[in-house]
Amino acid sequence: MKLEGYYSSGQFAKMAGVSIRTIRFYDNQNILKPSYVNESGARFYTDSDFAKLQQILLFKYLGFSLDDIKEMSIDTIDYHFMLNALKLQKKLVEDKLEQMQLVAQAIDGTVELIEKEHQLDWSNMLELIHLTGMEKSLKSQYQNAGNISARIRLHRDYSTNKQGWFPWVYEQCNIEPGMRILEIGCGNGALWSENSDRLVDNVEVWLTDVSEGMVRDARRSIADARGIFSFDICDCHELPYEDASFDMVIANHVLFYCEDVTKVCNEVKRVLKQGGKFICSTYGSEHMKEITGLVQAFDARIVLAARNLSDIFGLENGEDILRNAFEEIECHRYEDAIIIDKSEPLIDYILSCHGNQNQYLLEKYKEFKAFVEKKMLYGFKITKDAGIFIAKKGKN
Repeated sequence: MKLEGYYSSGQFAKMAGVSIRTIRFYDNQNILKPSYVNESGARFYTDSDFAKLQQILLFKYLGFSLDDIKEMSIDTIDYHFMLNALKLQKKLVEDKLEQMQLVAQAIDGTVELIEKEHQLDWSNMLELIHLTGMEKSLKSQYQNAGNISARIRLHRDYSTNKQGWFPWVYEQCNIEPGMRILEIGCGNGALWSENSDRLVDNVEVWLTDVSEGMVRDARRSIADARGIFSFDICDCHELPYEDASFDMVIANHVLFYCEDVTKVCNEVKRVLKQGGKFICSTYGSEHMKEITGLVQAFDARIVLAARNLSDIFGLENGEDILRNAFEEIECHRYEDAIIIDKSEPLIDYILSCHGNQNQYLLEKYKEFKAFVEKKMLYGFKITKDAGIFIAKKGKN
């Protein structure tokens, strides 16, 4: 009997251009399960399974292991997630292309040296070995980029304050011509890409991040026809810049991720000129509290973060921490909230958190989605408690 909208294993394999053995292998590895299995054990697939298979084949083509693919694939037919996944997959392909170009250049350099001098440059070979072992970093970058995008989308599309976080932060900076500016933990460069039409002339901006992938994303997203920006990979605990190099240092939601916040603040003070400003943003203890309540009402075992970020460096304790390095400190709060009536962006945000939520939610996605939709039947309001500190370096 033919099932409407379903394909047998053979039909599915033929349409996808793979062998039945491959389809069975992915089933046995719990990477791609059939949508329906009849009483006789025959397996059937749907159009939505093609979307999942697309992800699997792409990641396999890019060189990822089966374990990696299990973590990176999205096991849901939700078109919201699939659209976001496709955009991230395109970025991953672009990253791979850039990396492979570097591999080709390294090979060319090694071949040229052997042909000319009949000897091997071992440092060049080590660089080549490093470049060919890039899958782990690409996987991490793919996941980090997805998490950042999910958070930005929720705030951008559903916040009540229509000015937007990045335009507001940029406004607080009061950037003037001639300034030398350093941003630590620049992420994907959104502070600058979203304010590209407001950039003043005759400024120099260094964007840094500990993640090579984030620096690459920032460079790619920022139009820099005027040659304003420089990009560096570095750890903000040990900044590779001379004393008194910058008029301003910016740390947008960065300090609470640092192992030693006081050390970072002292490094920032060191590279700031006399009278220079440190602009650092953070959250308050009430930030997004309704989301924690929502997930724990579904499953009390869920913890979205191992530790509250505001306990490390927040609006409540940030001034005391900054006083270890700075004397003149101001705090400015950003008045805002989120009101949302769609489940997908909120669930996307929840799955992007750094806690244990995926352990309990991925296998119960449909059940959790129904739970969330019921809770937001008449709209769901989320508290936003965020702001910035402006710390000024004195004469001493």
